[in-house]
Amino acid sequence: MYGMPTEIEVRADGPLRIITLNRPEELNAVNDPLHCGLARIWEALNEDADARAAVITGAGRAFSAGGDFNYLNELRNDEALRQKTIKHGRDLVIGMVRCRIPVIAAVNGPAVGLGCSLAALSDIVYLAENAFFADPHVQIGLVAADGGPLVWGSQISLLQAKEFALTGVRIKAARALELGLANHVVADPLAEAIACAKQIAELPKQAVEATKRLMNIQLERSVMASLDYANLAEYVSFGTADFNKIVDGLIAKG
Repeated sequence: MYGMPTEIEVRADGPLRIITLNRPEELNAVNDPLHCGLARIWEALNEDADARAAVITGAGRAFSAGGDFNYLNELRNDEALRQKTIKHGRDLVIGMVRCRIPVIAAVNGPAVGLGCSLAALSDIVYLAENAFFADPHVQIGLVAADGGPLVWGSQISLLQAKEFALTGVRIKAARALELGLANHVVADPLAEAIACAKQIAELPKQAVEATKRLMNIQLERSVMASLDYANLAEYVSFGTADFNKIVDGLIAKG
């Protein structure tokens, strides 16, 4: 559906669109096709007149393990790919913030890096009891241009956001709920997210979409104030000696 790559499965359930990150053997780690699809899917949802709400989840036992190590290796060696990836990261952030329909995240397992971002940019978040958030961009020598640090400061204490961004520490489910990074911690996040999405889809369309938009205007202003700097900083970090040394180590372990 929507001409997505095989790494993203989209299926219709009446007025719902269920989006599944589909690299289960790699814990849904992000590669180029998956990243490209995530940059495009939000506009496809906007143009789908029958869509009233969306659920996003991961296949298998993870939501997303972050960036695929081979993809990171490709990025440092391919200038054109780096430029495309930075653009697509920007498109993904703006696309989610401006998506006309509510997006419900069913975080079924670890949500790391971009996986963490997808949850942070969603409208309602259901989190599995054994799931956690983490944004380890800094740990691998990168700036999180489309990561949790771009959004967390609008959602939780800035001091807490800085700690999570600067250390990459895991945020366990109970702690995420306590801080407000998740709405609910549940045994079956997908079932709960679908039930929530169906409830929203039955409500008056204009009221739902306009209410989401008015609440996201402030988030969009906050994101846009930092996004250009974040994109440039991440682009620069792909060329640093620290990043290259860390990727060398990851590939050697791989």
